[in-house]
Amino acid sequence: MKSDVSADVGRLEDIHEIRTLKHVYMTYCDLGYPPQKLGPLFTDDAVWTSDVFGHHEGRAAIEAFFAGVSSRIVFAAHLALNGIIEVDGDTATGTWRMLMPCTMEEDGRKVGRWILGDYDETYARRNGVWKFSRIDFFINFNITAEESWVGAEAIRA
Repeated sequence: MKSDVSADVGRLEDIHEIRTLKHVYMTYCDLGYPPQKLGPLFTDDAVWTSDVFGHHEGRAAIEAFFAGVSSRIVFAAHLALNGIIEVDGDTATGTWRMLMPCTMEEDGRKVGRWILGDYDETYARRNGVWKFSRIDFFINFNITAEESWVGAEAIRA
């Protein structure tokens, strides 16, 4: 069975653009969560939700969320792993694993932490540009650097 080379190349270009979107997002998060940089990566009606960090609906609410994150997470190194992206026209879905060593402000002191989480994402192409339309972030474990994650895992099926 022959494939449509033009369609295959278009799909690969879409996947590359979505991967780049994800990597830009993670880089901005590592640079202190600047809402003015992160906001334009989302559609106006986007949703960002997490079992720990709450539910934020609409680009303005997402920007407000990120504006406050840097006071709690003072250092972060987001590592996006195992990205799987499926494209369907002008929409796409993606799943990612994230490992993040970070420094969190807790009760007036800085605490080193390891966070392992999973992202389920939906993307939309708007005016030729891929953006996040939904991010669901689930934490598998969030432990101090001194702890072991044994027994702290919350693995999703």
